[in-house]
Amino acid sequence: MFPQLAQFQDLALLLLRVMVAAVFLDSGWKHVRDPETRSKSIGMSKSVTAAVGVAEILGGLGVLFGVLTQLAAIGLILVMLGAMQKKMFVWHTGFWGKQGQGWQYDLMFVVMNLVILTSNGGAYVLWKGRGW
Repeated sequence: MFPQLAQFQDLALLLLRVMVAAVFLDSGWKHVRDPETRSKSIGMSKSVTAAVGVAEILGGLGVLFGVLTQLAAIGLILVMLGAMQKKMFVWHTGFWGKQGQGWQYDLMFVVMNLVILTSNGGAYVLWKGRGW
């Protein structure tokens, strides 16, 4: 319907990457900065909480700067699938959950990272890698 908008595809992908990175960098930093408190809130050990935080930070940086973008997106998808598994099968939270604390947010980030994965982040990346 609006083919002229296709010229902004790479800019839209860059903005998507910036948004995904902002969320994961913030979350990862909270995990790494205070793993003891965060581990209690998410029901994991301090070491696993810190490891998840490091994964979120590395994935967020990869997606943000476009370095090994597809691997970063895969890593972030795995983090979110783990969060969804915990919410669905351990905490028995519904899609929306109480007070919006369901797994709809996690699913949204899985899909956002699938777009990044399949597009390799668009044109505005620092390093695409060799491809698979």
